[in-house]
Amino acid sequence: MGNCFSDVKGGQQAVGGGAQAVGSAAAAASSGHNDAVDYFFRAKGEHALFTPIELSLSASKLLDRDIVSKSDPMAVVYMKRRDGELDELGRTEVIMNNLNPNWIQKINVTYQFEIVQPLIFHVYDIDSKYHNLPVKMLKLEDQDFLGEASCVVSEIVTKRNWSLTMNLHNRDGRGLKNLGTLSVHAEETVASRNAVEITFRCSALENKDLFSKSDPFLRISRTVENGGSVPICKTEVVNNNLNPAWKPLRLTMQQFVSKENPLVIECFDFNSSGNHQLMGKLQKSIAELETLYQSKAGANFFLPSSGFRRHDKVLMSQIFVDGFFEKQLYSFLDYISSGFELSFMVAVDFTASNGNPRSPDSLHYIDPSGRLNAYQRAIMEIGEVIKFYDSDRRFPAWGFGGRTPNGSVSHCFNLNGSPSDFEVEGVEGIMSAYSSALHNVALAGPTLFGQVINKAADIAAHSLSCHHAKYYVLLIITDGVVSDLQETIDSVVRASDLPLSILIVGVGGADFKEMEILDADSGRRLESSTGRIATRDIVQFVPIVKCMVSMRTNLSGSGSSGGIAISVSNIQGLNESIVSERGVEANLEGLDETTIGEGFGEANLEGLNECEKKSLQLLLQIIDAHEVQQERSRNESEDVQNVGAEILPSTQDDLVVDMEFEQIFGLLDRDRNLIASGTSFQPPGQ
Repeated sequence: MGNCFSDVKGGQQAVGGGAQAVGSAAAAASSGHNDAVDYFFRAKGEHALFTPIELSLSASKLLDRDIVSKSDPMAVVYMKRRDGELDELGRTEVIMNNLNPNWIQKINVTYQFEIVQPLIFHVYDIDSKYHNLPVKMLKLEDQDFLGEASCVVSEIVTKRNWSLTMNLHNRDGRGLKNLGTLSVHAEETVASRNAVEITFRCSALENKDLFSKSDPFLRISRTVENGGSVPICKTEVVNNNLNPAWKPLRLTMQQFVSKENPLVIECFDFNSSGNHQLMGKLQKSIAELETLYQSKAGANFFLPSSGFRRHDKVLMSQIFVDGFFEKQLYSFLDYISSGFELSFMVAVDFTASNGNPRSPDSLHYIDPSGRLNAYQRAIMEIGEVIKFYDSDRRFPAWGFGGRTPNGSVSHCFNLNGSPSDFEVEGVEGIMSAYSSALHNVALAGPTLFGQVINKAADIAAHSLSCHHAKYYVLLIITDGVVSDLQETIDSVVRASDLPLSILIVGVGGADFKEMEILDADSGRRLESSTGRIATRDIVQFVPIVKCMVSMRTNLSGSGSSGGIAISVSNIQGLNESIVSERGVEANLEGLDETTIGEGFGEANLEGLNECEKKSLQLLLQIIDAHEVQQERSRNESEDVQNVGAEILPSTQDDLVVDMEFEQIFGLLDRDRNLIASGTSFQPPGQ
């Protein structure tokens, strides 16, 4: 059976019950999908130019690379570009000790009928010493290669049941030929915000162990048209317990399709060998589970017929639904397209680990020559984009971890020194307040985020209660790992229902690996100390030492030959975690301004390194979308002039597309291709 995610705890934690698919952003970016462009066409009554689908993967008869156990397989999916380079779309979870894995984690792909989209599948045996790392942090070159398969997206979707089975082979085609098979099943993504949060409990489970009690977990699968089933999630393992109660699972409509669709619920006794023993199963729809919750009744498990038993055996074991809650999941694009105005908030780290501000080695050093330090750059680069969405341009600004003039250490003090007013005027006001605070506040510690996040959440909650259409973005700039991790997680989970996103930018050379816990990019939602699961992913952590890229586009004129000018500011290095996500080399220093006009081709790329070419890919998508839109609106009078990473009516010719800002704001749920600035926001079509 397997299906055990080996991120931590030896594969005993939950998978898929509240996680968004890993790699969805990469899938969108690699295949040319732009949520903002799609929104524009939908607002104009046009059909989408693509079809989002998700891939479920399974394999059989894999090669066993382990000596005393079985392989621990993980699949990685790539899309092959025209130049032969591979863009990673996503990774499955790791399934321990299993040569016939049925992975739960889905891979999102944007299917475009008119484009040949080659997919490459790699399967790896993950070494046990890496089982405590999130899959996105695994270095594939350190793992044993189990096989490769390839196809194009159209081969999958043209099959009657949208399923394709391929033979695995070596990369070079040499060596062993019988490396097993890989099966891919595709389903169109359900466009719905509906989700349910369910809490399961079982009673009187049959013990499968000799010297202790069983360690049960639930696996939930969805039936599909071909009569089979696709696993969609599993609970965590509850050790040594025959009456287990599991933490809440959140299932989206993409997972269960409809409330009437049958779900197969199986209970297993966990074994570290991967041979999990079935303790019972049943079939219920979401609607039937809701009825169980309302009636407070249980449903009996059964064991299917076998060679020793002709009929299903009904067990005394029962499953109960102790919690059932329906909710709507809103993304960042939902807020913005509904007319919400962005409001920027910033919190600056004043802990002593930053170094003496008077020393040139300090991260807080104010250079007399005017060169910005890391904190100033982060404020300027992000604030300059956000300010165009905020009509009053008054920004709350705080510091934390500093000793204020009254002698006490504060973890949320007003950056401008005012006892009551925490707002400043514009980005310039933030910069001025920051410089002033360095003279009035002594660096102290420790690094605590909880109070700042709670303050921002209070503001967002008050705004929502007053029916103000504002979406808040809290920028936390820090040089160290958070000391109040659980308190911070609790604060983030409480804030996940609010129109608030939190961007944490790490500066300096500290080891920020623990900060990845706050970022749900690993595939699991944050969980509070009370067991509550975050409604959505509102946190993005980005370690940036010296990395700010900006692009300025000029889509002037109504003809398709309008020139596009790109200026990239001085890039002195890209952090490895960002580079690995983009799959490019960290070499952009001294990139000169490049002007691109009509007829952009490979010849124009001569002299550019791979990173520079990668940075231009989004721009090419913008150009294509711009030309398509102009073709569609040729007979309309002065319609929308600008198509960028987001479509915004504008009276200005210049749009700023901040590439690093687009990277950073991957936190804004699934809508990772949405960043531009030009004017205050107005929803398209109004």
